[in-house]
Parts: sequence; C-alpha cells; structure tokens
Amino acid sequence: MRNDIEQAKQAVRERVWALLDERGAVQPPGAAGHIPSFVGADQAADRLAGLPAWQDAPVVKANPDRAQLPVRVLALQTGKLLYMAVPKLATLQPFYLLDPTALTVPFDQAASSQGAAQAAERVGIKNMQPVGLIVCGSVAVNPQGARIGKGAGYSDIEVALLTEAGLMSDRTVIATTVHDLQLVDETLPETEHDFSVDLIITPTEVISCGPPRRRPAGLYWDHLSAKKIAAIPALAARKTNSGGADTVFPPSSRL
Repeated sequence: MRNDIEQAKQAVRERVWALLDERGAVQPPGAAGHIPSFVGADQAADRLAGLPAWQDAPVVKANPDRAQLPVRVLALQTGKLLYMAVPKLATLQPFYLLDPTALTVPFDQAASSQGAAQAAERVGIKNMQPVGLIVCGSVAVNPQGARIGKGAGYSDIEVALLTEAGLMSDRTVIATTVHDLQLVDETLPETEHDFSVDLIITPTEVISCGPPRRRPAGLYWDHLSAKKIAAIPALAARKTNSGGADTVFPPSSRL
C-alpha cells in the first residue's frame, strides 16, 4: 500500500517539476529532484513575515533548502532564534542553532546550508527550545494543507522528532512557501507519517488551511528502512539506545 502511495506522490512531483521548468518558474539547475528554488521566493517570505503566526513566534524551525533561504534570513533579521535542519539530518545533532545575537557573519551567509555548517553550532533535540513556527519546503501542496516533499522524508522525521520531544504544541504553526504553480487543486496521497500545513504562502497570496490538521504523534519506525535509520545518526543512536545524541557541538568539531 505504501508503495502505491509513493508512486502516486512521485507522479505529482514529476508533473509539478515539469510545469515549473516549462514556465521558467525556478532558478537553475531546475526543479526536478529538488524542493524547487522558485522565482518569487523573496516575495513569499515577505508575505509570511507580515502574518501574526510569524510575529508571534520567537523561535522558528526551517528546512535548509534554497527556496526557503529568504525566510531564514528574515527570521534572523527580525531577531528570531532559528533552528535549521542539518541537510539530510546527517550528523548526530540534527539541527543548526542560529542565534542572530551571536552570529559573526552576515545573516544571508549564516542562513545558507553551507554557511551554517561554518558559523552555527549543532544541537540535539534535548538542547532545543519550543518552536512556535515551522517553515517547510514542498514540491506540491493543496488548499487543504496536504503536501508532498521531494521524497526523502526528512521534513516528516524532523517534525516527528520535535513532537516526541514536546517542542511542538497545538499552537505551533506549520507553513510552507511555494510558487503559485505548486498549489494544486486536487486530493494528494498521504500516509500516517505525513503532516499537513496550516499556511501556504506564495508570492501572490496566503491560504489558511482549515481543519482537520494532520499531526503524527511521533516517529513511525516501521516506515523507516534499516538503511534510512543507519544514514541518520540521531535515529541510529536512538535505535541502539546509545548516548551523546543531545550534546551541543560547535562548528569546528562537526562530523
């Protein structure tokens, strides 16, 4: 059943990626295989920053993709504490901590995936503060808040980790910034581990997604292959009950 759902998701991805490329709506190298770095990402970020959900959130967690770089820069510029997922969750401490009061490099550099690796500390879940706003990337999303990512599943794992740690509450808002062409008016396939978004922000509009909200209670270990668990150190450490996953590591000692 899950294979059928994944095939259906992939069909949507392929269609949206092709449409974005055809319309010239993405930056090089193109849309396929990525969270699309869409034209108008700056405008979408500005629109998000004008919303109460943004203004009420002193702590923001964001994905590391280039499409959401303007969101991450604005978070730092407006004095928010920013957690950014380490790309592919590839280190034992799966998030970068970007504190605008402590950064010594320009915000647009620190908020990039390459810059954060040099400028930011890595933190484990137990060292994090509660998150008021989560910003995720999407390939496609519908007005009901169902979303499809690029297929790697990292955003689902990040949200699951925060949920299990009590770092999300019913008041935590999940938003996605996308191009207008990524908004699809159709039912999107979902599995138990998928979450929905509360807000969709494009360069031209804001869509508030109504209930019900899809919020998985935590990790679905049976949905994770042994290869996937082994590739994400924070999961591998939990699976084997090893310690040390929640130590803070400065950038000079990253793995």
